[in-house]
Amino acid sequence: MEHFKKTIFTSIIFSVILITGCSPFKENNQIEEIAPVIFWSIEEGEGEKFKMSTIMPPLIAEKKQIYTLEVDLIKESGKEFNLKNYRELKVGQLRMIVINEEVARKGIKTLINTLLADPDISQRLYLVVVSGSFNEYISNQLEQHEKIDYFFYRMLRHFENKGEITVVNLHQFMKNLYTPLSDPVLPFFKADNENLTYNGTAVFKEDKLVDTMTEMEEQIFQLINNHRYLKYFKVPAFSLLGGHIRSKVDVEFENNYKSVSVQVDLEGKIEDYLGEKDLTKQDELDALTQEMESHLEKQTKQLLNKYQDKKVDPFHMGKYTLKPFESPINDKEWINKWEQMEINVDYNLKLSPLNHVDS
Repeated sequence: MEHFKKTIFTSIIFSVILITGCSPFKENNQIEEIAPVIFWSIEEGEGEKFKMSTIMPPLIAEKKQIYTLEVDLIKESGKEFNLKNYRELKVGQLRMIVINEEVARKGIKTLINTLLADPDISQRLYLVVVSGSFNEYISNQLEQHEKIDYFFYRMLRHFENKGEITVVNLHQFMKNLYTPLSDPVLPFFKADNENLTYNGTAVFKEDKLVDTMTEMEEQIFQLINNHRYLKYFKVPAFSLLGGHIRSKVDVEFENNYKSVSVQVDLEGKIEDYLGEKDLTKQDELDALTQEMESHLEKQTKQLLNKYQDKKVDPFHMGKYTLKPFESPINDKEWINKWEQMEINVDYNLKLSPLNHVDS
């Protein structure tokens, strides 16, 4: 009987170990044996494959080089990279996913779900879309800047929530992808051998890239939807550069969502001006202000109409329909209303003129 009890107890303990997922092999996390990964770069490969790249060894005082391999599955790259390096690469410090434009246009939902399912990967890692070859840029810059990947990460972190560029992490993209009345966006960069430059905001319809914004569109987007602040606001049509521009936006729907009024109040100062008006004179400053208001109203309406035609809502206008104690509009109903909605835009500018210095 005693022997029978011992057998039952041993079986229970063994079953508990299996159920809780405990492995007979311990994770080796000795600092000498591991190396954290800073980024993964994802490009199109042959057929249905992906080209995955990273720098090895990352964050270690040894000569670095970029490694690229073709895989069928994203997480397969973890195993393959480990076979190319004497240290085990850990994704716990993964900070950026750099997605090639062609991959983004085909859809990245599978990629997003794979990253979300890995408990070792932080949801605060940054997602970036790049046109051109990010791998060629990194390879070319490694000889001059060994920590080029880390510098790129620090740049994104610096500009997060500062209102200069779009910076989006995995959690934010996932939230906008799966939340009704919103379409996700990502920062868009262009890469060549010598430079990696911010080129605006990439707009997604569900998980597929459908458009990228021009410079003027990007500025309007930052002021109306994203951070509502720009350190510098360039208006080429008037040879003017505004500074420290802040915006206040009011959105009102009318006639059962048949029309929408967008009121934008901009306040800041004029940093530079090469136009013909004398801005030390109040009447000429007022005339310039009115001309700029009309110009911005036209530009903003064209931008909103553009995304109506594409049936996407990167400005998240749908969120303004949410009211307490009322059932929200579903996605399909909102897009149908958004596509047909009449848009009215009104700007109110308060720009401080250049300081006049007497000679």
